[in-house]
Amino acid sequence: MPDSNATASIHGSDRALSTPDADNAANSDRSRAADLPQQPAQITTTSAEGAGETEVGTPVLPDPGSGTGHEIELKLVVDPAQLAGFNAAPIVVTHARNKGTRKHLKSIYYDTPKQTLWKNGFTLRVRQTGARFVQTVKAQHSDDPLKRGEWEASVTSMEPDLSLAAALLPDELRDILTKAPLQPVFTADVHRHARLLDLPGAVIEFALDSGVIRAGERSEPVSEIELELKSGSPAAIYEIAQRLAEHGDVKPSIRSKSARGFDLAAGRPPGAEKPRRPGFEPAVSLDETFAIVLRGSLHHLLQALPAAEDGRDPEGVHQLRVALRRLRAALHIMRPLGTSAALNGLEADARWLAQNLSAARDLDVFLTQTLPEIAEACADVAGFDTLRTLAERQRDLAYRKLRVALADRRCTAFVLGLGAWTASRGWRNEVSPDELGRLAGPAIDFAGHVLSERHQKVLRRGRHFKRLPAERRHRLRLALKKLRYSIDFLLPLYGPSKPARKYARSLAELQEQLGHYNDMAVTAGVIATLGTTSTDAAIAAAAITGWHAHAMAGVEDPLRDAWRAFTKTPTPWQPEEA
Repeated sequence: MPDSNATASIHGSDRALSTPDADNAANSDRSRAADLPQQPAQITTTSAEGAGETEVGTPVLPDPGSGTGHEIELKLVVDPAQLAGFNAAPIVVTHARNKGTRKHLKSIYYDTPKQTLWKNGFTLRVRQTGARFVQTVKAQHSDDPLKRGEWEASVTSMEPDLSLAAALLPDELRDILTKAPLQPVFTADVHRHARLLDLPGAVIEFALDSGVIRAGERSEPVSEIELELKSGSPAAIYEIAQRLAEHGDVKPSIRSKSARGFDLAAGRPPGAEKPRRPGFEPAVSLDETFAIVLRGSLHHLLQALPAAEDGRDPEGVHQLRVALRRLRAALHIMRPLGTSAALNGLEADARWLAQNLSAARDLDVFLTQTLPEIAEACADVAGFDTLRTLAERQRDLAYRKLRVALADRRCTAFVLGLGAWTASRGWRNEVSPDELGRLAGPAIDFAGHVLSERHQKVLRRGRHFKRLPAERRHRLRLALKKLRYSIDFLLPLYGPSKPARKYARSLAELQEQLGHYNDMAVTAGVIATLGTTSTDAAIAAAAITGWHAHAMAGVEDPLRDAWRAFTKTPTPWQPEEA
């Protein structure tokens, strides 16, 4: 299977930093080839994959042979009544090799009673197709939303053969599995219609999956399109998805059937994870750094979408908001190379989606943190139950607004556009010839300039800190947030040095202290929208306002201490600037 970072030829542009040989004959493939967006050829650089931590250590997986590889795929969730109609999409009709194959796939997913494999990023499945039984081990890739490790082996029945999987697992996991036997967790019964799409520069499997996932008495329908890259560039997957989105309503997803099944078995909502810090090789290029940062941002965004839409766990909307803020910060980092319509459009779409979820997040915080804490401390004050009821009604409306936005075609176009721009490294087409050389240069030079500029902006906005009014402190907090996200993205370029860790801790502490002021302002805004006209609700609202006024006095000294500590902390990029 192909590697998403391998050098590949994508036709249409000579704006590459180094140009591999291209097979120009592919330009004559199929009459609809011109419908696909034309992308620059891939730059040949040393690739650096992001580093993610697992519960028992990140595995270094061996290559057992021909049954190994990487699965690169994207799912599009579709209304069951509309699924079959996508066979008639123009992009499918034009590029399908034939009518395809139809299969009935029966799968059993196995794990230990404590779900040891799943918690460490692995799944083990046995699938029956006709008279054939295939055991598959999958491992989640750390920073690429489309990429997963996949290893297959034939077995004789629906029972797993652990000896075939053991070589793929870390030693710690193998030891655990010898003591904790595998057992069925859930099943998937899926009818698949798969067709190969022959595109200029890529071959993609287009599969319509319909069926059901069952875990005990619980069940959940399956209705989705799977796009799997067989050869060529991962950018082609997003391009095909964009064409399918023009044919009908789809929702991009990287949530696997295994993730759905394990959540179903546990009776829990979709999970939302915190972002992973990117990992870089020494002397990584600026071009590769942008690709790694944007892939990580896209992965975080896609991973948060199902949890935010579900709404049962407030962490879903929280992580979606964080993902959008981080993405906007990442896009802003790229602005010194020049602006473009694509970059401006992505920023506008991210801002639009963030605006549609802000009320839901603010009400989640109010209902799960602010209100319970103050109600417990002020148990003799009436009206908190009434206030809670008002806030719950408003939260229901806010989530309804969010779900409408997530179902909007603008949201789908935004996510797929971001994926296509990232996978094709579209920013190369949007910079001057001089900046192309800068993209090929070391990222650390660019990082030092950006971080220094943002650090100085924070210092300027914080001058005469003791006398800063509330509005100036709010502007300082925004500048600090931009610096914090830039640090998250770029500080790993400096390695795990002590100065880098010290600077990051000092920055985080200052942001935490300034955040208390913002929390109080947000709470006041929430209360203002609740319509506390009843006497008891008004009493409870007044109690919250008074509580925050009292708390404000206790925040000032720690905040000033955090500011002084931050201004005295050396920046880790000073040696590079000297």
